[in-house]
Amino acid sequence: MTPGTTPAAASGRWYSDIGPARWKSFLAAWIGYFLDGFDFVLITLVLTEIGDDFGLSSVEQASLVSGAFITRWLGGAVLGALGDRYGRKAAMVVSIVLYSFGTFACGFAWDYTSLFTARLLIGMGMAGEYSASATYVLESWPAKLRNRASGFLISGFSLGGVVAAEVYELVVPGHGWRWLFYIGLFPVAIALWVRRALPEAEEWQEQVADAGERPNPFRPLFATRRLATVNTVLVVVATGALFAVFTPLGGGAVPLLSVVAAACLLAFTVQLGGRKRWLLYVALTVTVFCAFLYSWPVQALLPTYLKTELGYSPSEVTDALFWAGFGTAVGCVVAGFIGDRFGTRRAYAVTLIVGLAFVFPVFAVHDSPVGLGILLFCMLACMQGISGLLPKYIAGHFPTETRAASLGFTYNVGALGGAVAPVLGARLASGMSLGQSLAILTSALTLLVIVLIGFNIPTRLSRLVDKEGPSDYLAEEGAPHQGRGELRNPHANSTRQQ
Repeated sequence: MTPGTTPAAASGRWYSDIGPARWKSFLAAWIGYFLDGFDFVLITLVLTEIGDDFGLSSVEQASLVSGAFITRWLGGAVLGALGDRYGRKAAMVVSIVLYSFGTFACGFAWDYTSLFTARLLIGMGMAGEYSASATYVLESWPAKLRNRASGFLISGFSLGGVVAAEVYELVVPGHGWRWLFYIGLFPVAIALWVRRALPEAEEWQEQVADAGERPNPFRPLFATRRLATVNTVLVVVATGALFAVFTPLGGGAVPLLSVVAAACLLAFTVQLGGRKRWLLYVALTVTVFCAFLYSWPVQALLPTYLKTELGYSPSEVTDALFWAGFGTAVGCVVAGFIGDRFGTRRAYAVTLIVGLAFVFPVFAVHDSPVGLGILLFCMLACMQGISGLLPKYIAGHFPTETRAASLGFTYNVGALGGAVAPVLGARLASGMSLGQSLAILTSALTLLVIVLIGFNIPTRLSRLVDKEGPSDYLAEEGAPHQGRGELRNPHANSTRQQ
């Protein structure tokens, strides 16, 4: 046994390195992700029922999925900043309360606009949950196990979707779609338990709270009165433009409004990145955007595809979604192990390449529910499961004092790809079958993500303006699998350089 090696590590019992307190903290964060996935997936299960009740087109139905993404960028930024300043635990609680009440409100919607508005609240809450829980767990676990922490955590979202599908089968046929949302208030009890029972994330406690710091990640946006005024206007314009893009309010101005929203968000990204890291922030945001574009057409529209093109009954839809969600959850767990063994980027790229082999076969199966379930399990275990490493990959680019806000902003601005994806899939389906459009979108965008992450494009671009490039702030010092530019002293390149 080498000096400093614990008996647990020497025997290979990695789980013993976590300890009861960390497992308890992980479980609390995992439950938050589970409920997040449960609440968010509900809308995808009842799009056709809602469409029948409110007389909505397929594009309008898909835009209800998109609605939760419109406010994600704002929720991720604000609640992320809350987590950096006051602690990860406080941000977790506020996030859970937000998306719980948003889900509950969906059950009382009387038309398309009221339902869309409730979805905006869900988007803000789930964005904060992502950044708060991810940073909480990553900062609590040992550095050598953080890919596992990331993958295990994201599996909760997938299993939440599986349970939502089971509840759909039990509730909707007999009671209608509204009852599926009324149970969304349950997570508030979980939030109160989280507030009472959990310790703060170790790394944040040591590097921020114990140091007497109260970081303000958005200080650069409000450094002067003029800058504060301009950025406040940009917030209003970006939110209004996105709302119009994904509702009938946009009319024929969608292309122009999309450009306006993108310009506002790009302005925020550049300012938050600062002189040396703005290109990194932009590249990470684009990477997440593409990751959502390849994954969310299937996540959002698979129930619609099963019900409309394959003619599946509610029980058959539930079975297919069970195997899809279970495959994703298993893939997230496995991704954690291979990420720690082979490195985050290598594991990400190779697993996506394997997953591509299953895309077109999935949408070629029409008369075999069992065969479709097996193929869905395999495809999503690879292509969705590996996204369990995305929190580790993105968060590793940021230091502790600004990690939650930076992760929350870059990830959730990029998550607008999830807003575009179902609408794009529905529009493509107007000229071909929905299955064909989903297969084409998924395979084409997956190839792009393989290039972006596999070839480390964000880091390479960042070196154009910062020769030293970004550090992996979450990596264990001297870890053998990390690539060039990922092993520097994680505290030598703080964002204070901005």
